[in-house]
Amino acid sequence: MPTRICKAFMLAVTVILITPSLPAFAHHGWSWAESTQMTLEGTIESISMNPPHPSLTVTDAEGTVWQVDLGNPNQTARSGFTGDTAQPGDAITVIGNRNKDPAEAHMKAVRIIIDGQNYDLYPERIQGN
Repeated sequence: MPTRICKAFMLAVTVILITPSLPAFAHHGWSWAESTQMTLEGTIESISMNPPHPSLTVTDAEGTVWQVDLGNPNQTARSGFTGDTAQPGDAITVIGNRNKDPAEAHMKAVRIIIDGQNYDLYPERIQGN
C-alpha cells in the first residue's frame, strides 16, 4: 500500500512541475502556427533582439500592427539579420506562418526581406523555394 501512495504522490508532483511549462513549450514550437505560409508587407515599427527570440512589430498597409517572431538569437544572427540590419521605418516583407487564431496579428517568420536582401531564418521551412 505505501508503494501505491508513493507512486501516486510522485505522479502528482510530476504533473504539478510540468504543467506550467507547457504553454512555453507550445509557444516555442510551431503548433500554434498555421501550416500554410503568408506574406506580410509593411513598415518596421520596432525591433527587439532580446531572448528568448528576437521579434519585430510591423504595420501593414491596412494599419494592422503585427508581432513577428524571428528565430532564436543565434539562428537569427546566422541568417545575417542583426539589430543593425534594419531600423524602424524601413519597408519589410515577411514570409512565415501566422497564428492559428485569426484574431491574433502574430506570425513566425521563416524569411524576411529588406532592401532586396533575404534573411532566411528557417530555410528548411520555406515553402515553394
